[in-house]
Amino acid sequence: MGETTKPGLDGVIAAAKQAPGRGLPPVHLWNPAHCGEIDIVIRKDGTWFHEGTPIGREALVRLFSTVLRKDPDGFHLVTPVEKMKITVEDAPFIATRVDAEDGALKFMTNVGDEVVAGPENAIRVEMDEASGEPRPYLHVRRGLEALIARPVFYELVELAQERQTPQGPQLGVESNGAWFPVGPAGAHQL
Repeated sequence: MGETTKPGLDGVIAAAKQAPGRGLPPVHLWNPAHCGEIDIVIRKDGTWFHEGTPIGREALVRLFSTVLRKDPDGFHLVTPVEKMKITVEDAPFIATRVDAEDGALKFMTNVGDEVVAGPENAIRVEMDEASGEPRPYLHVRRGLEALIARPVFYELVELAQERQTPQGPQLGVESNGAWFPVGPAGAHQL
């Protein structure tokens, strides 16, 4: 996508730019009447594509991420006047960094969000049925999650401590007063 934008994207860009500072637009309060689809895909690796071409402008991807909303029928870019459905292959964001500070785990996403894991922003790990590999996620905001990048997940495993759970001994990490398992009970003993 070059320096120009398609007509359907102009409203999204204008709405996102109205957010004060790094604040997020109140997309959860917007209920526009006009709905449609736009050919934007967020791939599993976190790359955003428009009409089959990667969106190379990082600032534009960050802008779009601020007006992203997850509804029961899928993911949408939302403005006060329109709501356009997009495709998300896995999670819309990637957690690319973690720092352990003062009993909390602070994550950075590929779109510039800083998220402290805790009761409001849980870490969850699913096991891929086909490969048996862990698929770790972090809640970012309002149902939107970040896939935790593999190197970041390895850091979490290094920080993990064993706890006794009703399912047996389990490795997990603590952040902001909440404890999160990083794998199934007993998996670290195999």
